[in-house]
Amino acid sequence: MTVSCSVVVPVHNEEESIRVLYERLTARLTGLEITYEIVFIDDGSSDRSLEILQGLHAEDLRVKYVALSRNFGHQVAVSAGLDYASGDAVIVMDADLQDPPEVVGELLARWRQGYDVVFAVRARRKGDGIFKRGTAALFYRVFRRITAVSAPLDAGDFRLMSRRAVDALRMCRERNRFVRGLAGWVGFRQVTVSYERDPRHAGETTYSVARMIRFAFDGIAAFSVLPLRLAAYAGLFFVIAGAGLFVYVTAVEGWSALRGVTNRVLVSVVLLVSGIQLLALWILGEYLWRIFEEARRRPLYIAAEAVGFEPRR
Repeated sequence: MTVSCSVVVPVHNEEESIRVLYERLTARLTGLEITYEIVFIDDGSSDRSLEILQGLHAEDLRVKYVALSRNFGHQVAVSAGLDYASGDAVIVMDADLQDPPEVVGELLARWRQGYDVVFAVRARRKGDGIFKRGTAALFYRVFRRITAVSAPLDAGDFRLMSRRAVDALRMCRERNRFVRGLAGWVGFRQVTVSYERDPRHAGETTYSVARMIRFAFDGIAAFSVLPLRLAAYAGLFFVIAGAGLFVYVTAVEGWSALRGVTNRVLVSVVLLVSGIQLLALWILGEYLWRIFEEARRRPLYIAAEAVGFEPRR
C-alpha cells in the first residue's frame, strides 16, 4: 500500500535557504517510494521568502504553502503546518538547514516499524556557541525533571509523527504553545533517532536571549506548576523564619536585643522579602495571563493565503 508523507517547514525570512532545502529534501524523498507533499508555512516574512515559495509551487505542485497574515511565532507556525498536513506521516523541520533533510529516511524507517512519534535527537550541535549549547542542555534536563512529559533530552522540533499522533496533538489548542512538549505529552509509541545538527545555511537566528528565556518559561509554565509552588515555599520559609526570630528575641534575649540590629540590616531584610513578594506576584501574573488568553478564545493564527490544498470543510 502506498503511504503518504507531509513535510512541514515553518519559514520566517529564509530566502537564502528555501530553494536549497527544497532540492535536498526532494532528492531524498524521491527515492523512498512514497507520495509526499512539502507544506511551507510563511510566518509573516519580510524578505522574498513568500515569492520564492510561490515560484516553487508553480514548478512543483507537491510544494504547498500557507501565508500567515502576520508573524505569529515559530510554535504557532508549526501548529498551522500540522493543521494543513494530510500525510499518513508528518515530519516537522526548520528551513535553515540545521535539520539535515537526509535524516528523513531514518525517521520514516522507524515509523514503518510501528512508532508514532520519532524524535530527532541532536548528538552534536555544529555552529552553536558554548553558551547556547550549555543553556539548551540545562533547560531540557530541568524541564524533564520538573514535568511529567516524557520528551527526550536534546530533542527540538525536528520529528516525525503518525497521523493519529498529529490528530491528537491538534486537539491541544492552547495559545502559549510548546509543541515539542506536546509531542511527548500525547503519548503513543515513541523512539529517538540521533543526528548531527548542522550550522545555519545562511543568515542569523532571530531567537535572541530574551526570546529563548521566554520560550523556556512557556514550556515550563505549560507543563509544570513548580514556579507557583516555589513562590509558596519561599513565603512559607519566611513565615517560619519570622516566627522563629520573634520567639527567640522575646523569649530568650528579650526586646533589648533589637537595639543591636542596624538600620542597614533591617532595610536589607525588607528589600529581600519585598523582592520575593514581587517575584511571586510576577509568576502568578504569568499564569493568570495565560488563563486570560485562553478565555478570549482567539484563533491560533490567521491564514492570508493557502495554496495547493484541497478545499477545507
